[in-house]
Amino acid sequence: MKSQHINARRKFIKQAGMATAGWMIVPRSVLGKGFIAPSDKLNVAGIGVGGQGAGDLAQIAKSPYVNIVALCDVDERQAARSRKSFPKATYYKDFREMLSKEKDIIDACTISTPDHTHAVATLAAMQLGKHVYTQKPLTHDIYEARMLTIAAKRYKVVTQMGNQGGSGNGVRVAQEIYNAGLIGEVVEAQAWTNRPVWPQGMPAPTGLHEIPAELDWNLWLGTAKNIPYNPSYLPFNWRGWWAFGTGALGDMACHIMDPIYRILPILYPTSAECSVATIWREMWNDTPAAEACPPSSIIHLNYPRTDGKGSIKVSWYDGGLLPPRPEELSPEESFGNWDGGVLFIGTKGKLLMDCYGANPRLLPTRLMKEIELPKPTLPRVPEGHYLQWVNACIAGYGKGVTSSPFEYAGPFTESILMGNLAIRSWMIKNPNLKGWEDKYLGRKKLIWDAAAMRVTNFEEANQFVKREYREGWSLSL
Repeated sequence: MKSQHINARRKFIKQAGMATAGWMIVPRSVLGKGFIAPSDKLNVAGIGVGGQGAGDLAQIAKSPYVNIVALCDVDERQAARSRKSFPKATYYKDFREMLSKEKDIIDACTISTPDHTHAVATLAAMQLGKHVYTQKPLTHDIYEARMLTIAAKRYKVVTQMGNQGGSGNGVRVAQEIYNAGLIGEVVEAQAWTNRPVWPQGMPAPTGLHEIPAELDWNLWLGTAKNIPYNPSYLPFNWRGWWAFGTGALGDMACHIMDPIYRILPILYPTSAECSVATIWREMWNDTPAAEACPPSSIIHLNYPRTDGKGSIKVSWYDGGLLPPRPEELSPEESFGNWDGGVLFIGTKGKLLMDCYGANPRLLPTRLMKEIELPKPTLPRVPEGHYLQWVNACIAGYGKGVTSSPFEYAGPFTESILMGNLAIRSWMIKNPNLKGWEDKYLGRKKLIWDAAAMRVTNFEEANQFVKREYREGWSLSL
């Protein structure tokens, strides 16, 4: 078996002379064609197995080499679907208990919790030598993303962030078009999404509510500050609250901006600025709406090119806002798709893509038939994003390949979260000022020192680079 952990387990069984488990090491050729010995399977545990987590496990379980052995979710209602799908898997509510009790059984983990728990759950698994598949955005904070990037190298496990388009053909076709010089040097890139499709920009919910018996609210809060339970937060709308989620940018940028970050010679932005929509009620009545992500925003990031040839402006639009429609696109043609899109603006031409990097096309689109497109040069991922990770786990660290390993996904997530740093800074208030016109302090361009992970021209913004965890939680390498 290729997995080192599984090899160690098989060696132990053999050395111990476990007669009742002897069948586990019978060669596959003896067991018959098409039979996969239990010891040859990758034992996977799911952390956060409702909603997106249930879908993640279902995709991974399509591999005949996967055995779902443990499930963890703080809400029994959300876990019901996965528990029904994998009845033999042991169920837990606390991922720390699961990792402790199942550490000799588990080979790999999926992490599909709300954003604020991604980092602590992922690192806990990595420190036990478990391969990890973590949903996007990789982390809630910039600091957390940097720590997971370091951890991936230190603990030598196979990693993958859940931005499935990174394994799609579209981004590879776009890369080949760019490499062939068909649009020249990109000077600007624009990305947009229809998100949020959940409530944002509203005052914090109020009132006392009884915690459902199936939910462990304390565990659900995890690293977040101690906030009273409110049904407005879960199971889905937590995305619109800074304590738990990362808003429209965190939800979709890892999908939509992936072609920008993957194709262009960029690493970290040096500046970020934004404009956001607010609500009048928040301005006039001073309600605590700053705890909510805004209903729409525009973000501008400036990236120095890693080849030293100037810089590239990258802009993000959400909440129904769009960049200017390119003149080369006819009035009847779609500008991206419903979920969003990406536009590369080069010195020789423009390239338009849909969400997830799909359907790359030169503008005007007639060029796709009039010119000879480059032949495929980049390897494709026919098995898809999930099974690519499974296969890499089986091959072992340093042997298998994934499209979004943390060495890539970590810096990518950091650069995306710079946009949220700008948004949150924009909404910082000065409590000493009474007039609403002058209450906001952060309406400025943030200058970023990536090496130090600090904003250099607005100290108040740095409080959002690294959250203060609630007592009992930590992120330590």
